[in-house]
Amino acid sequence: MNISPILQVEDLNVSFGGTSVVSGVSFTVYPGECLALVGESGSGKSVTARSLMGLAGPDSRVHVDTLDVAGHHAKNYSQRSWRALRGKHVGLILQDALTSLDPLRTVGKEIDDALRLHSSSSGAERAARVIELLEAVGLDDPVRRAGQRSGELSGGMRQRALIASAIAMNPALIIADEPTTALDATIAASVMGLLGDLRQAGSGMLLISHDLATVATVADSIAVMKDGRIVERGPRELILNDPQHPYTRELLAAVPTGKPRFTRLSPAANVPASSGREPVSTAAPNVGQSDAVRPLLSARGVSKTFPLGRSGHFKAVRGVDFALLPGRTLGVVGESGSGKTTTARMALGLLTPDSGVVELFGEPWSHIPEPARRSRRSALGAIYQDPLSSFDPRLSVGSLLADALSFGATRSQRAHTVGIAELLQLVGLDASLAGRNPNTLSGGQRQRLAIARALAPNPKILICDEPVSALDVSIQAQVLDLLDELQQRLGLSYLFISHDLSVIRHMSDEVLVMRAGEVVEAGATEQVFTDPQHPYTRSLLAATPVR
Repeated sequence: MNISPILQVEDLNVSFGGTSVVSGVSFTVYPGECLALVGESGSGKSVTARSLMGLAGPDSRVHVDTLDVAGHHAKNYSQRSWRALRGKHVGLILQDALTSLDPLRTVGKEIDDALRLHSSSSGAERAARVIELLEAVGLDDPVRRAGQRSGELSGGMRQRALIASAIAMNPALIIADEPTTALDATIAASVMGLLGDLRQAGSGMLLISHDLATVATVADSIAVMKDGRIVERGPRELILNDPQHPYTRELLAAVPTGKPRFTRLSPAANVPASSGREPVSTAAPNVGQSDAVRPLLSARGVSKTFPLGRSGHFKAVRGVDFALLPGRTLGVVGESGSGKTTTARMALGLLTPDSGVVELFGEPWSHIPEPARRSRRSALGAIYQDPLSSFDPRLSVGSLLADALSFGATRSQRAHTVGIAELLQLVGLDASLAGRNPNTLSGGQRQRLAIARALAPNPKILICDEPVSALDVSIQAQVLDLLDELQQRLGLSYLFISHDLSVIRHMSDEVLVMRAGEVVEAGATEQVFTDPQHPYTRSLLAATPVR
């Protein structure tokens, strides 16, 4: 028996203002099949997905030889025809549920839209269906969730609500565009499991992602996109185990899973050029010597509570201990809300613990006046997840670095110019970028700039709070390699925070596992990863994608 494809695309071409962004893309998806479309930002994945639903945008030019969607010949569809198709026959799941859901309406109203527009059900029948959908996607207390707005839900809950909205009419085709990028490991695994269940139930699925390891859990076949074209496609096992195209091999090599410390993830050409800064000996103590080495940064029993509403309170951190040794990386892993960032802010001296102490170079740091910290503050630098939001939008790249170089010292303009060039060179950026605005830089360039700014005062310690979670896998690899290179060259110590266990394992010498504000497990990284003692650590490891 011949089965017709649920999606058939032949020679799709999309351009904006005369610039081609998708060229000659063709593929098919059958009922119950998941095709993963994989590539970096700018490869054309999302434009392809949106073009398949008539959402390429008013400034786009779309040409396609064949476009059959859920049994409809949609090549020459009007917007009115597309509106009848979307929601009823095709469901769309986007990456950022917080912006995809209307913050002023309840989740129940959002899901009811598809039912109201595409069915003849009564209000009571639709309300019952909403509860049924929320229960189907695994939300607890679906009646209460239906009455809540998106801002009252966690990231995983919001994503599940978005999936409920997309599948309300049991669409034949589901297009999921980066559905787990912003989610913690266990929540992402749960969402991918849910998508796998939908595929098993017979829905065809086009899954868009930049992460080959993630799609491997659901996809039947994989198509790899680069510069608007599909450069390789085939069954999942063949693509993952015997990739033929250099770009596919590069994407797979960039995944940090199973890669030991200081193993390069990106091509050697990305190693930053040598700068004028003198290398520093990075001979690091081994675990057996740690008792004889004074920590650069340490915490004993630190706790922090925040007010919650008029009478409640939230215990963000509870009795956390850690010690960061010279030339080492201490990884801190846990889901959103586990207390990682609050711990980092106490380490930076931006928050004062309610109890416990933080020490820097063996001296008090947490419970002293800010003027008393000033002489040592340059020893600590910070790198954040979204560098652009931490840059002054009025300043150029050079001005940002000049401002950082001026911290705690007076320098001549000539010295600033030399220092800016050295810093840019140190992180693998061209000195010609000094006159640019950070808004014009790519994501990887902005993160390198953030690292350069953090290095300007010659710190001994960098607090890295989710420094690569917003980056494509190959750009992530370049930044991780850069941090490794700088640590070996300059003798830096890192407090490295992430929800990604594969990144933590690749980067860390020791690791803390946090849950609900507490450290539930700590030790040498390989010991924790190969022989986890706490059930929560085991659950995190079980949820980590392995290609």
